[in-house]
Amino acid sequence: MAQNPSATKKPSKATQNNQAKKPTPPSELVVITGMSGSGKGSVLRALEDIGYHAVDNLPVDLIPKFAELASDSASGRRAALVVDARDAAGLKKLPAVLRKLRAVLPVRLVFLEAGNEALMRRFSETRRPHPLGGGEQPIAQSIESERALLKQVSALADLTIDTSKFNVHELRDFIRQKFSDDGDQGKILVYVVSFGFRHGLPPDCDLVFDARFLPNPNYIPKFKALTGRNPAVARYIRSFPQTAEFIRRISELLVYLLPHYVREGKSYLTIGIGCTGGHHRSVMIADDIRKNISAAGFQARVTHRDITKPV
Repeated sequence: MAQNPSATKKPSKATQNNQAKKPTPPSELVVITGMSGSGKGSVLRALEDIGYHAVDNLPVDLIPKFAELASDSASGRRAALVVDARDAAGLKKLPAVLRKLRAVLPVRLVFLEAGNEALMRRFSETRRPHPLGGGEQPIAQSIESERALLKQVSALADLTIDTSKFNVHELRDFIRQKFSDDGDQGKILVYVVSFGFRHGLPPDCDLVFDARFLPNPNYIPKFKALTGRNPAVARYIRSFPQTAEFIRRISELLVYLLPHYVREGKSYLTIGIGCTGGHHRSVMIADDIRKNISAAGFQARVTHRDITKPV
């Protein structure tokens, strides 16, 4: 039986070359956006440090071309870019651009948020004008305008980070943990915050526990000017059996809950421990709970919101 020559015909050199030149999609394109002053530059630099090709302030209209160039890279290097209110007109097009890109390559949208007080403080410290105000209107008004501008974009985010609780070093560590090849994507960062109910609830707490049922060291003259970090004050609070049980039960509850939060994709959790003034009971208990969570293998940090002079 005669063999069909076309069945065994080898591809031409031109065909082989075309196949060899077929673009290799980047393993990931990370688009960073969010509120001005929320730390987008710090996130971009953290990604660059772990191997991402990074571009700041890229006009939205150029994102498809940037993705194409990244795809043409022989190494398929991961890429990250920042778009924000500096391209206010372009931001309105971003949702449509993202939908098209996600059809052809892996895209992750990271949205950075922060409370108004934190944003205003950062603008005051840097003395830079808000990109929407140009120094011609109050910062608070520019912040509200930007929130309205970004409302549709924020709804598309794969990861939303409230940077109010981060300093620049903590934010970079968090990003490295979430995006490093050798990082554990299932990790969660736990913040334990002590506070005084007298001064209001922290706005960003996920869970709040009330320690006001314990005797108050504030009514003992020698303890009044001290805090729960003072050894004598801590011994006094621990002298009541309900203190140890309270700490044990909360710690066990959190250690039980945290893996479930991880499975639901939560990246960080803020636990509030409150007492009347935020100086004694909540401080000592927050320190102990942070230690217990860390001992269970979770990353945990503690902040004492209402202590002006920590011991």
